[in-house]
Amino acid sequence: MKEIKRKGSRSAKDIPHEILDQLNCGEIETANLVEWLAVDQRLLLENLLKQFDRTQYLQPLLAEIENLKKQTVNTINEAIGTGLFEQSLKHNDKEILTIITNHSSDLIRCWATYTIGKNQTLNITQKLEKIQRFSGDKHFGVREICWLAIRSNISKDLVKSIEILSGWTNHADENVRRFASEATRPRGVWCEHIEELKQNPELGLAILEPMKSDTSKYVQDSVGNWLNDASKTQPEFVKSLCEQWKNGSPTKETAYIIKKALRTIEK
Repeated sequence: MKEIKRKGSRSAKDIPHEILDQLNCGEIETANLVEWLAVDQRLLLENLLKQFDRTQYLQPLLAEIENLKKQTVNTINEAIGTGLFEQSLKHNDKEILTIITNHSSDLIRCWATYTIGKNQTLNITQKLEKIQRFSGDKHFGVREICWLAIRSNISKDLVKSIEILSGWTNHADENVRRFASEATRPRGVWCEHIEELKQNPELGLAILEPMKSDTSKYVQDSVGNWLNDASKTQPEFVKSLCEQWKNGSPTKETAYIIKKALRTIEK
């Protein structure tokens, strides 16, 4: 059955009750950011655990949420994903990980990405291998959360991560290509900075160079934002690189990236 695309409401108060109920039951995906923010993740979790006869997991996970210093969509998302991973270990329950990885709800798939990031038995090669399916997810929310879920792992093993991700830059899926740059942005959004890349952005060239004239605007925006991040600590590096690209890659795609890269410098 083909999925019916919805536009989604412009504000939370305009979301029809039946749509919100379906979202909180995990029956449909969110259509936009308004819906994504409106989902009651506690209720969604409860409905998931009831459906799959795992209600014994609920109270420990709710306790983790209550213990959060700051409760936001992202911190709750991470707490649930981490909690589900811990419960899967405690109960030797690999099935729950399969269930959430393949679930129809985008927010539940977001939880699944943290079960990869928090798995200390996996090395960075294995984590990136497992996260790639989420980097190409059809839903924007899953694509954003999946790089957040393993960014600290990337930062801790930066050289190896860049080596692996440089191989993603020619992937057929623009979402996978975009992950390579977005996950390694020196500053990024809603995340800790990667100090090594702020000071030594040339380390990221193996990812940036192959995508300097990428045909996808989604990728172009990410590469431009990567360099704009770097320009705040190493402006000369960014100016020099953009000059090289301007002369060596005279395409409209490269010109667009350069404009985004220099926007802070040229303010």
